[in-house]
Amino acid sequence: MGVSTQSIGEVQQEIVDTFSFLEEWTDRYQHIIDLGRETDNFPEELKVESNLIAGCQSQVWISSKMEDGRLFFQATSDSAIVKGLVYLLLMVYSGREPKEILNTPPSFIKEISLSEHLSPTRSNGLASMVSTIMQIASGQNS
Repeated sequence: MGVSTQSIGEVQQEIVDTFSFLEEWTDRYQHIIDLGRETDNFPEELKVESNLIAGCQSQVWISSKMEDGRLFFQATSDSAIVKGLVYLLLMVYSGREPKEILNTPPSFIKEISLSEHLSPTRSNGLASMVSTIMQIASGQNS
C-alpha cells in the first residue's frame, strides 16, 4: 500500500460507510474475507518469528519499514478472516507518519461493532494487531 491522499479519519469513515451498506453480518464477513485476498503479496522470507504477533489464535505476521518519515506495513495471516482484518488496519495505518498513527486510535472497529461480532479469541487477536502497530510506531516516533 502506498501513501494515501486521505487522512486516517477519512479512511476510517470510508470503512464505516462501506460496512453500513452491508447490513447482514454474513455479508460483512464475506467483505472482510474478500479484502484479505489483497494481502496475498506478503513475502515468504518475512514469515519469521520476529514478525509473528503473539496473542492471536491464528498466525499473523507484520513487517514494517520507515521510508521518507512514513511507516509502511505489510502483513498476512493463515486465516482468511484475519487477513481481512489485517488489511483493514493496513488501509488505515500504512504509509503514515508514526505520530499520526499514535494519535489516531482505530475508531472504525467500534463504529462497525467489529469486536462484538468476532469470537473472543479473534477480538483479542485484533487488539494484539493494533497494539503491535502502535508499538512499532512508538519505536519509530523519535
